[in-house]
Amino acid sequence: MGIRLNLDRRLLRQARQNYAFLALTVALGVGSGFLTVLQAGYLSQMVARVFLGGQSLNQVAGLLSILLVVFILRAILIWAGEMSAHAIAARVKLGLRQALVVNIFKRGPVSIRRERTGELVNVLVEGIEALDAYFSQYLPGLVLAALVPITVLIFIFPIDPLSGIILLLTAPLIPVFMILIGNAAQALTRRQWTALSRMSAYFLDVLQGLTTLKTLGRSKEQIRVIADVSERYRLTTMGVLRVTFLSALVLEMVSTLSTAVVAVEIGLRLLSGGMAFEQAFFILILAPEFYLPLRMLGTRFHAGMSGVEAAKRIFEVLADEQQMMEDRRRITDNLRTDGTGALESVDKESPAGIRFEAVSFIYEEGHSALQGANFDIPCGNKVALVGPSGGGKTTIASLLIRFARPKEGRILVGDRPLDGIPLDVWRSQVAYVPQNPYLFNDTVAANIRLARPEADMQAVVHAAELAHAHEFIQALPQGYETTIGERGARLSAGQAQRIALARAFLQDAWLVVLDEPSANLDPDTEAMLQESLARLLEGRSALIIAHRLNTVTRADQVIILEQGRVVQQGEPATLAKEDGLFQRMLRASSVRFDPELDTIATLRTEENI
Repeated sequence: MGIRLNLDRRLLRQARQNYAFLALTVALGVGSGFLTVLQAGYLSQMVARVFLGGQSLNQVAGLLSILLVVFILRAILIWAGEMSAHAIAARVKLGLRQALVVNIFKRGPVSIRRERTGELVNVLVEGIEALDAYFSQYLPGLVLAALVPITVLIFIFPIDPLSGIILLLTAPLIPVFMILIGNAAQALTRRQWTALSRMSAYFLDVLQGLTTLKTLGRSKEQIRVIADVSERYRLTTMGVLRVTFLSALVLEMVSTLSTAVVAVEIGLRLLSGGMAFEQAFFILILAPEFYLPLRMLGTRFHAGMSGVEAAKRIFEVLADEQQMMEDRRRITDNLRTDGTGALESVDKESPAGIRFEAVSFIYEEGHSALQGANFDIPCGNKVALVGPSGGGKTTIASLLIRFARPKEGRILVGDRPLDGIPLDVWRSQVAYVPQNPYLFNDTVAANIRLARPEADMQAVVHAAELAHAHEFIQALPQGYETTIGERGARLSAGQAQRIALARAFLQDAWLVVLDEPSANLDPDTEAMLQESLARLLEGRSALIIAHRLNTVTRADQVIILEQGRVVQQGEPATLAKEDGLFQRMLRASSVRFDPELDTIATLRTEENI
């Protein structure tokens, strides 16, 4: 019906994972169809006895009781079938939503940078919900539209072959009209879903930038733009509804005319005495029931089409997850066969040196961020990344955290490929402190406990004390149970950074990745953070993205990046004496080389570089 076969297969694969519920739904539907036949049989027999046989109520009481039982059983089967169908939809939606969330977190910010947050939220919410009609209505209806009419024909053909032939010949008319109208409806539904996704993304962008828009005096202009976007979505939706109502009209007309043909030919034979009343009445009752599953399938087809369009986007997002699973399976197979026994230590990583070997990375838009990088992070050393903006510093950090994967080359942890370590195991051993940490609309304790969800309150408090966060947390209205708002709206920048440091202390990882967390803070707060950072880095390996050159004074070695290439590397004092980019950057800053002490030091407070 205009739906791509490969997409159907992926949707059916999701349904097969709930095969028991699907089989139960179909069985209950077929059972309901069988009871419909019994209901028509008993009803026609009872009417014939009363109106033609002149029997009293007492004489047909037995048939009436049986008919009542059939009514009740049919109602129970219909209800149970709907519950079973909704159970399929609920389980599929839950599984897909969990897979999407896991996929987004595993891919990290680098891989999803091309995505718009509002559009992804729309996929997670509206997109998943749109699948409900497909799995709870359309998919079971597709099977029942074939089985129930066949069940009816099995009982009609022995009684009246002519009526059976008419039903058999007119039944395909409904799917034919569904296909003709469905092609137009699919294009409109695709436009509607695309418009909804774009509108969701645009609305979120406007909300997030509302403060900036008001500052620039441009916020009122968005009223007209939002009105235009909403109007386009309304027109698209009305187009879909017009086709849906047209489809319903056509299907009702076809089924009504087909039923009328059966009624006319039965009526003529009944008047001529060529057919008994009970048989004629039985077939007339069943004729609308014969077409009902086909009519319902047409209605449910339009309801499920939105889910099909949403599924296309869902599977696009999940495609990367499938690739990750295949890569991990391949790596696992290699480790099992290479004789190194690397999988024996898969549950826990030990501190080790890290080596980048000819690592290159190109963003999807074609920008080359790293080209053949070669350097080491010795175990227990603090390595600072320095260079102009766009040099590749953030890319190296993303590769190390596994927010991205190298296009060429490899990263080794000890003598083991980084890709050979399970992602959850590796990330549990890496503490990341970004320049702008993300805090959720939850309590202080919950935000700190993100690093180690199973940690008790005593460990949370101890981590906060190490990060110099305990004092201000205690001053909050509910202490550690204070809700801090989305992105830490109720906290200052320095307080948010200390919460992020507390997370790192709680995680207690052997490798720390820092993105200059003390930048853009007042001197007192920066002094506290520097003390906490020194405590955090003690005895640990660290990769530090240095936005200010005074940071490199505490590093064991410095790596200078320019346009994605490593142009210099070595100890800070050694590089300060060599002609090159690092020396030029020192001259442009407040950091100077002291030849007597053979070290570099900060002469005054400097601005970000």
